[in-house]
Amino acid sequence: MVIFNSRDLIYRNPFGAVEEGVFIHFKIILKRSLGCRYSTLKVFQDESSEVENINMYWCGMYGDNHEMWECDYAPSRMGLYWYNFEITTNSFKKTIGKSDSTGNGVLDCDNKWQLTCYKRDFKTPKWMYNGVMYQIFPDRFYNSGKPKNNVPKDRILHENWLSPPIHTPNDKGEYLNNDFFKGDIQGIIEKIPYLKKLGVTCVYLNPIFESHSNHRYDTADYEKIDPLLGTESDYDNLCKELRKNGIHLILDGVFSHTGQDSKYFNKFSRYDTIGAFNSKQSDFYDWYSFEEWPNVYKSWWGINSLPETNETCKSFNDFINGEHGIIRKWIKKGASGWRLDVADELPDEFLYELRKAAKSENPECFILGEVWEDASNKISYGHRRKFILGNQLDSVMNYPFKDAILDFVCGKDSFRVMETILSVLENYPPPVIKVLMNPLSTHDTIRAITLLAGTPYINQDRNFQATTRLSKEQYDKGIILMKLASAIQFTLPGVPCIYYGDEAGVEGYLDPFNRKPFPWNHENEELIKWHIYLAKLRKDNEKAFSGNFSPLKIQKNFISYIWQNEKSSLLCFFNAGNEEVSVNLSDFNFSCEVKIQAKSCKIIENR
Repeated sequence: MVIFNSRDLIYRNPFGAVEEGVFIHFKIILKRSLGCRYSTLKVFQDESSEVENINMYWCGMYGDNHEMWECDYAPSRMGLYWYNFEITTNSFKKTIGKSDSTGNGVLDCDNKWQLTCYKRDFKTPKWMYNGVMYQIFPDRFYNSGKPKNNVPKDRILHENWLSPPIHTPNDKGEYLNNDFFKGDIQGIIEKIPYLKKLGVTCVYLNPIFESHSNHRYDTADYEKIDPLLGTESDYDNLCKELRKNGIHLILDGVFSHTGQDSKYFNKFSRYDTIGAFNSKQSDFYDWYSFEEWPNVYKSWWGINSLPETNETCKSFNDFINGEHGIIRKWIKKGASGWRLDVADELPDEFLYELRKAAKSENPECFILGEVWEDASNKISYGHRRKFILGNQLDSVMNYPFKDAILDFVCGKDSFRVMETILSVLENYPPPVIKVLMNPLSTHDTIRAITLLAGTPYINQDRNFQATTRLSKEQYDKGIILMKLASAIQFTLPGVPCIYYGDEAGVEGYLDPFNRKPFPWNHENEELIKWHIYLAKLRKDNEKAFSGNFSPLKIQKNFISYIWQNEKSSLLCFFNAGNEEVSVNLSDFNFSCEVKIQAKSCKIIENR
């Protein structure tokens, strides 16, 4: 008999994170032979020495040999809590703690379970629910051919759309990332019919503001669209056309640092402004932290070209989050949200103000943060962060799901994979879970098809990455595995995000090889059709996806789960193994048995 399991409603109801003031019913089931006289729920508030002891009461027998002890507890304010149980007999005191990653409890264990309590009335934008995101690296999506004005002369412009990105350093050993393929905003506008066909409801753009690298994470001017991408008028048209097609737009905000070659720092005097590098009297001097002005300053991860900003500086905070600041400006002009680069490096106070600014401009604005780990309990800069408790972010880039999916398809432990999924569902607030961004690839990671089917990347240099391609055998295998991985991606809680080109079979190792131009007229049509099918599946089964998610059968190389509400259900089976798997479905009012072929999936709809 299980003593306690945090994921079983018999023992803890409701499951997962709870709103402030919501009561949770706890139950432990003990062997009668233990002779328990008292039992206590012990609750520890995070970052505090305080312990709440809640007396549990005996409530009857469970069979002939076990007894039940129960209590109710409601966390009074939002934050992170930890709990375990203590029992007292005539002879001893013992602690019941979390034994392993499954949620089970055992005697003589001090480990604690996590309890997340989020802000009362925390809501996330409904327009994101059950949607499909699409991430675009603007320089590499589509070049409309529209003439560009005022483009700096020090940029290298590719004339061949399918030529490889420059991956070698200059004569000083520097990687400048200053080669451009001339993808532009007008190109995105022209491809809206394609996005619509794909079932996309939200486009997330990597940075579009003036910068002097092709990735544009070295912002030079937050108020200006990069000239190679187009103009502010092009941006206005993009918002208008996306809106007409029922598609929302999310912008990438890079606020933890700027470029050294920016109007704010102005190291190379490209701009007419007096930058922090030019004078201590600069309006921007306090934005940065100098050890020895002007040449020694704090920079992002030690990269000299990316001087860190002081986000707590009032003038910087006002510039970004103020009434006439950057956040409000681009929302007013049509953006539906912001993705925040390295959100875990932004101070709490800055994130509070950013949320306030965005939601004041549009209550349905979506705020997405780049956090690579479990965002519910991450410690950053010496303290526990509060990203998803209701007063900072709406959602995060769900890297734990990404890694779990790819691990499963690569043949790793199915139980550990499902544990990763259930851990997120247990720790994250339900409003966040509904809008989790679930990618398979991003601009910072190896392309999914390459990771799944390619030669393993282990300490390989840029030359290896530049020259290594999938063989035909590997590519064919990759398409099969991508279909399996994307089926899981589209059916897990949250919102799937397609990294441009993943749906077309684009391969590539790390930056810059994962940022190749979209292969227009050379796409893998089979994979595109598959993604269209998956998007339609989500749309057609919206009621089921709004219901409860539960795992079914888990075994080596096989996972399955069900979505259910009162009127509909969706059964999902995924076989990453090399042998057929049979599953009996008599308990679910379906045909008695279903067979799932090797390296494939089966999704059964009941509407």
